[in-house]
Amino acid sequence: MKLTKILATTAVLSLATAGSALAFHSGGVAECEGCHSMHNSFEGAANVTGMTQYQSGPYLLKAQDQSGACLNCHESADTAPTGYHISTAGVTPNNSSAPVEMTPGGDFAWLKKSMTGSIRGKATTWEGDRHGHNVIATDFGYTADKVLTAAPGGTYPAGNLACSSCHDPHGKYRRLADGSQATTGAPIFNSGSYTNSKDPITGVSAVGVYRLLAGAGYQPKSLAGSFAFTNPSPDAVAPSSYNGVNTTIAGTFDKVAYGQGMSEWCANCHTAMHNSTFTSGASGTVHPAGNGAKLTAAIAGNYNAYVSSGIAGTPAANGYSALAPFEVGMTDRTPASYTALKAFQAAPAAASTSNNVLCLSCHRAHASGFESMARYYLGNEFMTVADATNAAVYDSSTTEAKINTGYDVTQQTNAYNGRPATLFGPYARDYCNKCHAKD
Repeated sequence: MKLTKILATTAVLSLATAGSALAFHSGGVAECEGCHSMHNSFEGAANVTGMTQYQSGPYLLKAQDQSGACLNCHESADTAPTGYHISTAGVTPNNSSAPVEMTPGGDFAWLKKSMTGSIRGKATTWEGDRHGHNVIATDFGYTADKVLTAAPGGTYPAGNLACSSCHDPHGKYRRLADGSQATTGAPIFNSGSYTNSKDPITGVSAVGVYRLLAGAGYQPKSLAGSFAFTNPSPDAVAPSSYNGVNTTIAGTFDKVAYGQGMSEWCANCHTAMHNSTFTSGASGTVHPAGNGAKLTAAIAGNYNAYVSSGIAGTPAANGYSALAPFEVGMTDRTPASYTALKAFQAAPAAASTSNNVLCLSCHRAHASGFESMARYYLGNEFMTVADATNAAVYDSSTTEAKINTGYDVTQQTNAYNGRPATLFGPYARDYCNKCHAKD
């Protein structure tokens, strides 16, 4: 029963105004009947997706599986990014259909967006299955990973991956006024996920953790074995409106202020991929990410000065980019620290050696238009090309797909959450350059 309405890993969890106590999840409370049906019968007909009357889904869910119960609300046939939706209905392979939801976590429909094309005359396929977390939602056409049997760097079984693998559908995890996390005690009265979320009140009430992301000790009831999380829920805040077209590098709708602990939380499943320390030139290491993975002075300088490929200067918003976010580097979860985190979301400060690299500096949480749910395509050197006037454009070639991976211009724009190519400049190299400045 734990796996019900969570589909929103880093982008989506309320069904009304984000700060409202009347929102569906309300930071964790939710309403039982929103996800469960006692009898699968309402006014003489079945009310459970894909099931006959008087036969509910597992755990009395209104779907055939846990993620399906989430997508009953969180998927839509939108033609533009809307509200709490994180999956676009009707997306199919090898055509112009495009995922349109632009939450920070990404649109799961990219998992269905396999494309074909030619690279230097050789036929190539880009599998949508490689684009993100392959949650299983039978009613909505989402299936288990076609290649992996377990989480990379860990043992969590791919055949059991659901929204509720990451999000606690019952929202037990809460943040208290003293900065601690708990699963019981002071009642949750508000979401803790947004810039307009209220603070917990000492001895009276708590707020929910970010996006209902489950903390230490969590394991879905449906999952047998020993897979309980060892690390706590991360700290972050999102804008109250988090799904829309972004027209700046810093972002409007997808600009999340990350505080601490996101990489450690990812390591609950991807343990071997987590490393906070790094020695340049040494073998046997992975890219650092975590509370101990501080930006070096050189990296912070590159980040703050990067304008576009080969061009440094004084970019807007102190150089902050929602396509390469960093963690502020909080050291506690007190209301004062959250006040500072909310202020950062409104007006990001320049990167410094107090900030952390996190997994989401390079990846989205749900899915993206690119392999490994990366924020940009890692299999090519360029993000953009140029038109006859030397203005930046997305590649529209239908004969050579090395840069566009078979996508048309609209699909490429959506993959960057609405950002036009002009924001990156002509022949912009991969966004690794935001930190590493190799040209």
